[in-house]
Amino acid sequence: MSHPHPELGTPPKLPKGALRVTPLGGLGEIGRNMTVFEYGGRLLIVDCGVLFPEEEQPGIDLILPDFTTIRDRLDDIEGIVLTHGHEDHIGGVPYLLRLKPDIPLIGSKLTLALIEAKLQEHRIRPYTLEVQEGQRERIGVFDCEFIAVNHSIPDALAVAIRTPAGLAVATGDFKMDQLPLDGRLTDLHAFARLSEEGIDLLLSDSTNAEVPGFVPPERDISNVLRTVFANAQKRIIVASFASHVHRIQQILDAAHEYGRRVAFVGRSMVRNMGIARDLGYLNVPAGLVVDVKTLDDLPDDEVVLVCTGSQGEPMAALSRMANRDHQIRIVPGDTVILASSLIPGNENAVYRVINGLTRWGANVVHKGNAKVHVSGHASAGELLYFYNICKPKNLMPVHGEWRHLRANAELGALTGVPKDHIVIAEDGVVVDLIDGKAKIVGKVQAGYVYVDGLSVGDVTETSLKDRRILGDEGIISVFIVVDSSSGKIVGGPHIQARGSGIDDNAFVGVTPKIQEALDKSAQDGVMEPHQLQQMVRRTVGKWVSDTYRRRPMILPVVVEV
Repeated sequence: MSHPHPELGTPPKLPKGALRVTPLGGLGEIGRNMTVFEYGGRLLIVDCGVLFPEEEQPGIDLILPDFTTIRDRLDDIEGIVLTHGHEDHIGGVPYLLRLKPDIPLIGSKLTLALIEAKLQEHRIRPYTLEVQEGQRERIGVFDCEFIAVNHSIPDALAVAIRTPAGLAVATGDFKMDQLPLDGRLTDLHAFARLSEEGIDLLLSDSTNAEVPGFVPPERDISNVLRTVFANAQKRIIVASFASHVHRIQQILDAAHEYGRRVAFVGRSMVRNMGIARDLGYLNVPAGLVVDVKTLDDLPDDEVVLVCTGSQGEPMAALSRMANRDHQIRIVPGDTVILASSLIPGNENAVYRVINGLTRWGANVVHKGNAKVHVSGHASAGELLYFYNICKPKNLMPVHGEWRHLRANAELGALTGVPKDHIVIAEDGVVVDLIDGKAKIVGKVQAGYVYVDGLSVGDVTETSLKDRRILGDEGIISVFIVVDSSSGKIVGGPHIQARGSGIDDNAFVGVTPKIQEALDKSAQDGVMEPHQLQQMVRRTVGKWVSDTYRRRPMILPVVVEV
């Protein structure tokens, strides 16, 4: 198995007749999926998603792939193929289309409907090409065939990309549920046919590669939900991804069976479920779904609320309910269902929400205590089965953290893929398919791009470090006025602390040290305000560290008169 090396340099010019694959997101992480394929100087992008921030990224709304490597090549892009409509695969599209709005989007009916609604909010009208399973389209120099795969959202597709360099297949997110709710199976016949043709490079979903066996059928959840609905005494509040149409269908079916009305809460949930209903992907009995404003007129035991926030997102409806910061107030006897898995990294946030809801008396049903979720990603047993069908000549695990990628690589090796034909890469690592062999040839920039409100890319790692210090240790401001000729203090120091846990009166202990340091600076001829500020910062910082074992942000201001 080949893997990236920290000393990788800039990749060489792409040899004639070779296919280049550059993942800009989705490797070493769950989210931000984006892969660039290059042949003959032309580019095809598969997916363009976002990653959601973790606790150590305060104030950040979204994390985008880094478009630097393609920013000067926007005219070379033939199109963006979207495998399905989850945010980690389509959420970055508006930000890429801001750079060039006429890049064509290629995807299934539901996927395009979801991204078009999102783009409408960004005032972008995209060029789109709707495709379906079994369809084959020429997209510039790329001959693309679309294959049905089963996932936790309808209309998911894998894409087979043919070029003179060979056949590459990107699975997107998939599993092999044999009893899917919509009857749409992963098309193993199509993959077997591609295998006969010869799959030169397979890019395969790794998310559940560590999990043994097979993912249980989605329909197994229905009986569990019925039991929860049968036992619920008051309102039922369900938190789910705003695009999880299959799960919402099961909630609607259970609500209809038990005589409850359903209201969607949150803009994205209302929008997406409206799209799914209008396109026929969501079956909604007449009168079942009502506006949230009408719920006050219904008894609690006839109400179901469906909202976002299953990952503990701080601004989502469920988190705000847990914090008593939402118009919907949790009361004892309410039942809350978290109908999704835990995305790695979100555990603390989710359990904080669960504890908050429980504090107000809710009965919280989640994956840890009931079977209210099954994964949308193939487990190890399914992947082994899949590789034995596909028989890829080269394998590149994608979509997963490092442990998932390596576990997936091991599965590939077990099924006979030569270890030197298995490429474990990370974001930015460039892989070339030359003469039937995939190998790492270099690395390009592929860091995090942070979205903070209307700002895109302005927040840096240094900014985040400052935010973490402010949040964890607080800030101390020091204001001093000095005589410009003598360097003597003529005003201050005025010292204030916020969030540091140090009382302002305690700073009498550091005032003589500041005076002493300024006197020494004056004797040494150091009079420049910036240098004096640095000296004050060091003096106060050392005193706080020695006295309180804390490291707050020190903000000195020295003014000359």
